[in-house]
Amino acid sequence: MKHKRGFNPLNRMASHRKALHRNMVTCLFRQERIQTTKAKALEIRRTAEKMITRAKEDNVHNRRIVSGRLFDEGIVAKLFTNIAPRMKDRNGGYTRILKLGGRKGDAAEVVILELVDYKLDTSEKKKTKKGEEKSKDAKGK
Repeated sequence: MKHKRGFNPLNRMASHRKALHRNMVTCLFRQERIQTTKAKALEIRRTAEKMITRAKEDNVHNRRIVSGRLFDEGIVAKLFTNIAPRMKDRNGGYTRILKLGGRKGDAAEVVILELVDYKLDTSEKKKTKKGEEKSKDAKGK
């Protein structure tokens, strides 16, 4: 039975789990899209959505609570000044999980956890070939 099981311990000690949450939530807010396993994504989603809800009201109390859970002050500033204002009109559901399938080594289900308003960069960048760079260096000498 699963009564009174409030969270998934992810088979880790409390200190390791706390560090994992901090690192993954920080990466999610920094890159706005991360790839991880389904079990971790479901737990990180809970933490991230609570922080975004806190950040929607920018005051000293909420900043102190969020910065107690995230150690990177730059990410805390980004959360309060960039991410939370984009989510002002949403009542919840700030993240989405996209399934990618099983991992080859252990068949763990891999997913992408991203913010709902994440924009994928689809612009093509001009690619240079290595051979062209070498020929330019040879001509320049």
